[in-house]
Amino acid sequence: MTVPTIEPPRVTAGDTIAWTRSLPDYPASAGWVLHYRLINAAGKLDIVSVASGDDHAVNVTAATSAAWPAGTYTRVAHVIKGSERHTISTGEIVIDPDLAAAAAGADTRSDARVILDNLLANYRIAAASHAYVQSYEVNGRKMQFNDKAAWLSEINYWRQQVARETRARRRAEGLSASTKTYVSF
Repeated sequence: MTVPTIEPPRVTAGDTIAWTRSLPDYPASAGWVLHYRLINAAGKLDIVSVASGDDHAVNVTAATSAAWPAGTYTRVAHVIKGSERHTISTGEIVIDPDLAAAAAGADTRSDARVILDNLLANYRIAAASHAYVQSYEVNGRKMQFNDKAAWLSEINYWRQQVARETRARRRAEGLSASTKTYVSF
């Protein structure tokens, strides 16, 4: 197995996660230690590298990552040596849930998918009764629609968000981002 030389953009909780960073200006052999902080509204996760010659090796055990909550995190990397600290990079990392450990019936949908599904379900009810003044609440966010156009606009927005997630997931899996299938006869 080849160990990546950059931080992964996406990981799965419950997996062993490893990468190595080479930082010529801050070699591990000179006493620099590479630290990562992953942070979002739900909390923070800290990762510390170990020296591997001049490189910084990161190895998160499966047992450690199993406790990580799924979500999108801001990633900050910085090196520390004594009282010196330098930020190396920032970015985003997505932690996917550990489906192998998920309980039966666990809801593994993304927030965008949950919102879209709720919108569609409520739209069907409103359409059946021709009552487009409807409201609903998801995760503390209340929505109210006064006409059919407002419903459809919101539904289309969340369809686009779900499609964006699907394309990103397909690219991460090494597949074409397109969901079109071409056939010839």
